Amino acid sequence: MTSAVLSPALVSGVTRSFARKRRIAMAVPAMILAYLIYAAVSFDIAGLMQRARFDNAAILLSDFWSHKTHVTRDNRSGALTVAIEGESKGTYPPGMLPDWVTVSGDVTTIDLGTGHVVTYDGAGARFVVPGYGTIDIRPVGGKPVLTAPEPIPGWISVAQNKVSVKTPAGRFSYSRSKVETFRYEPGWELWFFTLDSPLYGKSFAELAALAVSGNRIDAARSNLALMASEFWTNRMWRHGDVAWAIFETVLMAFLGTMTGALVALPLSFLAARNFMPLGPLRFAARRVFDFIRGVDGLIWTIILSRAFGPGPMTGAIAIAITDTGSFGKMFSEALENIDEKQIDGVRSTGANSLQRARFGVLPQITPVLLSQVLYYLESNTRSATVIGAIVGGGIGLLLTQAILTQKDWEEVAYYMVLIVLMVMAMDSLSGWLRRRLIKGDGA
Repeated sequence: MTSAVLSPALVSGVTRSFARKRRIAMAVPAMILAYLIYAAVSFDIAGLMQRARFDNAAILLSDFWSHKTHVTRDNRSGALTVAIEGESKGTYPPGMLPDWVTVSGDVTTIDLGTGHVVTYDGAGARFVVPGYGTIDIRPVGGKPVLTAPEPIPGWISVAQNKVSVKTPAGRFSYSRSKVETFRYEPGWELWFFTLDSPLYGKSFAELAALAVSGNRIDAARSNLALMASEFWTNRMWRHGDVAWAIFETVLMAFLGTMTGALVALPLSFLAARNFMPLGPLRFAARRVFDFIRGVDGLIWTIILSRAFGPGPMTGAIAIAITDTGSFGKMFSEALENIDEKQIDGVRSTGANSLQRARFGVLPQITPVLLSQVLYYLESNTRSATVIGAIVGGGIGLLLTQAILTQKDWEEVAYYMVLIVLMVMAMDSLSGWLRRRLIKGDGA
């Protein structure tokens, strides 16, 4: 038995090949690492981290799941206002105060808990902070003058016309015009009923008893109808407006997606090689699809909002234009991959062109069409939120308004939760329709 002898040239070639592949394998990660380092330097990641205000981020996150009550005194008139989130819709009416605020004459005492007590009086305001001492502020010449234990800590900010204090128990600020205390509490206050509602402050047990057997609060309707009305017309959380905004968003996505699919289906025959023998016309159809899907939907939204004005219908048209290009490309590719034998079988029966398309083509591409349309409907539900923020429609508009106020972050969280639930519902519906229409599975 003789053993094969490898030539030196072959061995050398194989060795060089392995060495080249090894260098490539090492060069690719090295290039990626070099690019990441370049990007970090170019975008000043280190400076960005230094400028980051993580304390503000913590406050923002806490605002998502909590609310704050403003206790404000006008230093000019002496008028006291207690309002949830500082809004007129959440202002406590005369004679109603939270149990941690007491008023005696011109003295207002605010118990923030854990020994933190704020007092407003005729001479100014005081803030007792356990472990530190008393922060006393008195107006002198119209300007607030601070008296506090030295050294002044970083959580006390002193400016010429304003003093601010931030503690875990709450925040406090004193300026020429007003003195204000913020108390944070967990939960979304007034989510069910506002302060002026006869149902405010009642427990779930009390509400259940009223709904079943209690005396009518409003003689004109049942207690259950009153509860539904008070909840639906809640002026703070606007549940009725939010529900309509969710409907507008889904409708925007549905109209845009279905319109795009209906327009793209007949046009896709012009771009399919096996249905359009004229090369120039086929080329033109494909370039039209490339153009309208190459321009992002947000760009179409801005252009159309200038042309047609704001509104959810403008957003639906923008979605339809973008989806026409995407559907046209996908449908034409599906048409080019059909089985010609099935069309030949239909042709052998004497069917005309329309009948061949109806019975020989559409049954083959329907699963692909339905699958893509349902996927885009689910995706456009998310996109309609952003588009609605631009054209002024749907839940996107409410979300943008809440963000711009810089104070209603619990409403931002509420809308975000609804958007996620809406997308999850559309995902479930899309999956069920796929199984039902494509696979014939009704489970």
